[in-house]
Amino acid sequence: MEQCPHCKKDPRSEELINNLQTRLKKISGQISGVSNMLNENRYCKDILIQIAAVEAALKEVGYILLKDHLLSCVSDDIKQGDFSSLEEAIEISKRLS
Repeated sequence: MEQCPHCKKDPRSEELINNLQTRLKKISGQISGVSNMLNENRYCKDILIQIAAVEAALKEVGYILLKDHLLSCVSDDIKQGDFSSLEEAIEISKRLS
């Protein structure tokens, strides 16, 4: 059976998945909180601080996934002489910064 081109070759660990899912659920709660703050006509500065917190939390999820990508997908490709995923990782890291 052929591998899906948009799927990892090796599955992520349960620990990593649980960590990321927990973080994403927290971010989802933070976004709901921001929405509530808007509905409550809260002070702009308070809303902006919460938005900055959401952005930082989402970036951290991205960094964790990038680290996993480098240690698994990119590392495996380099061992096989394929450096294309390294170039992809460099481009992805630019987007996260």
